Amino acid sequence: MPKTQRDNAQSNRLLDVLETASRERIDRYLEPIKLKLGAVVCDAGGILKHAYFPEGSVLSLLTVLEDGAGIETANIGREGAFGLFAAMYSRVSFNRCIVQMEGGMVRCPIELLQSEFKNSEHVRNLFVSYSETLLSQVQQTVACNALHTTEERMARWLLMMHDRAGGEPLPYTHEFLSHMLGANRKSVTLAAQSLQNAGLISYRRGNITVLNRRGLEKASCECYAVVRERFDAFLTPPATAVQDDTKRKRKR
Repeated sequence: MPKTQRDNAQSNRLLDVLETASRERIDRYLEPIKLKLGAVVCDAGGILKHAYFPEGSVLSLLTVLEDGAGIETANIGREGAFGLFAAMYSRVSFNRCIVQMEGGMVRCPIELLQSEFKNSEHVRNLFVSYSETLLSQVQQTVACNALHTTEERMARWLLMMHDRAGGEPLPYTHEFLSHMLGANRKSVTLAAQSLQNAGLISYRRGNITVLNRRGLEKASCECYAVVRERFDAFLTPPATAVQDDTKRKRKR
């Protein structure tokens, strides 16, 4: 799909910073798709045929245990993509990926991205930088889930979704939030009631509206600010992110 056909869409930032030659080759194979809230994009252990680039939607990466219980370890909006690890190394998904927020999204065949990763130093630098940033979100989320209260974690999660939703109400039930946060339903309900009583959010008929953004940031742990800062910086990876062996040898 040519870029001119997508100018009016909410674009994906990762695609937008690709070099012109790579972008032109990729654009011809981009396919727009629409998936419902909670739809499974790929299950853990599944073989990926495409990488997915949100353009308004949000994807959630879940670690799933033997009993079927899962907890979110990262989420992906228009700043990134799901499937880049597969493009760099293997085609196997290590996580279950579901749709966390409905919206626009395009997908690209893995083989094409593998070719770009192999032949373009810019693409290698960009994919490695993004993958390191996504890994930092996973690590921060692990620490957050272990050390912070349900209320702090919920505030962090709602802020991340509020960023992606452009201020629109968030269509999440307490049950859905309990799955994302890895907390029991009662804890989630009490945390939501606390945030609502403080005038930070309103919750009505499965929709959550952020009323006091600054107050919600204060109620959150430091994890929200840490992750946001890292994602704001990853689009300009250092020149040393990936070094070509031939160039390194010439410098010696």
